[in-house]
Amino acid sequence: MNELAQSLHPRLSVASRFPAHPVAGLAGTSLKHTHLPSILADDPQRAFFEVHAENYMGAGGPPHDALTRIRRDYPVSLHGVCMSIGGPQPLDQTHLARFKALVDRYEPALVSEHLAWSTHEMTYFNDLLPLPYTPATLARVAEHIDKVQNTIGRPFLLENPSTYVLFEQSTISETEFLRELVRRTGCGLLLDVNNVFVSATNQGHSALDYLADFPLEHVGEIHLAGHAEQTDDEGDLLLIDSHDGPVADAVWKLYDIVIGRAGPIPTLVEWDSDIPDWPILKAEATAAQLMLDRHAHGLMPGIAHAVR
Repeated sequence: MNELAQSLHPRLSVASRFPAHPVAGLAGTSLKHTHLPSILADDPQRAFFEVHAENYMGAGGPPHDALTRIRRDYPVSLHGVCMSIGGPQPLDQTHLARFKALVDRYEPALVSEHLAWSTHEMTYFNDLLPLPYTPATLARVAEHIDKVQNTIGRPFLLENPSTYVLFEQSTISETEFLRELVRRTGCGLLLDVNNVFVSATNQGHSALDYLADFPLEHVGEIHLAGHAEQTDDEGDLLLIDSHDGPVADAVWKLYDIVIGRAGPIPTLVEWDSDIPDWPILKAEATAAQLMLDRHAHGLMPGIAHAVR
């Protein structure tokens, strides 16, 4: 585990209800309730599970019962999708309080949110929308990150977006924008490798060049996911960050490069629609785990793909 990931691991209080499961070097999956019986019936795994915070902001019921059972045996990553950190308006204090309550309740190994905006006044969008990279936006996002971290009492990870359009107003590259946010706020980064590939394809730039400039030393978690291929109005290829299928070979190759440079960073496979049976999703995480282990132990390349 790198120094950043170590600093992000929670220091559990004496009164903690949960053990401090390490997340170093592990691959995990999104927690889906349809998979819970299979997970509980399975032999204990080297794994962690990630949940979307907004699905657990009620006081109780089956979602909390399931997450409590998982948290007793596995590390958990709490991933927010509606904070709208990149939005122009102040953060929703009620939402932030609920987010803090979840952090306090489950003591997750990793906490993260998106570099995006998703609200306007009282309207909530289904999409994570991009923002212009300007000094004014940088200052506002840094202020929002400080607010979140001060509220939850710990650093969190900020995820790079998938993009379909660019802003003419942008005067700062995305990698430099993220690097400066880390410098100003002390937050970490969540590197979504699928987002890198999707954005690079859609915008016509090099994913390898983007990763070469990405501040990998500040990455505390990696996301992998599937994407869908469409065409735009002019007939050009358009990739959608759909999370509805297996990780693409090109994304696996980029991931191999990343962990070869940065080491075995905790890695999460996202699959959020057209959800498969548990063995299929588990196999994706197993492939990631083999790659993490290969880089951790200096094994020959190619082994991780043998299970796919």
